[in-house]
Amino acid sequence: MTALLGLGPLQQVALPCTDLARAVAFYRDSLGLRFIAQYDPPGLAFFALGDVRLLLDRSDEAKPGGGVLYFRVANIAATHAELAARGVAFDQPPHAIFPDDAGTFGPAGETEWMAFFRDPDGNTLALASRQR
Repeated sequence: MTALLGLGPLQQVALPCTDLARAVAFYRDSLGLRFIAQYDPPGLAFFALGDVRLLLDRSDEAKPGGGVLYFRVANIAATHAELAARGVAFDQPPHAIFPDDAGTFGPAGETEWMAFFRDPDGNTLALASRQR
């Protein structure tokens, strides 16, 4: 099946933030994301997430939405430990989410693991990994 109207892969995800400098420091310094550019005004900052851009958009009222950014990592325990050492507070430590015995989302026999945390504006973020 071809993509509707030729839509391609996801290009960019936007999150609101009330304090752009604080949000940039969190995503760049705490999470170690590759910073691309910042524009003031209007209050925008961009980061590279592989082939997808993260746009932080300064807003007077940044209400966390229902979306979650899931960061794929190779070693969830090591990444969790490194981020915790940088001061990132996790809602939950890494834990098994789904034993993918049938191979629905990847190689059969692997288990999906995740760990959830929040950015300074309360947006939910997660580490995601598959393990044997």
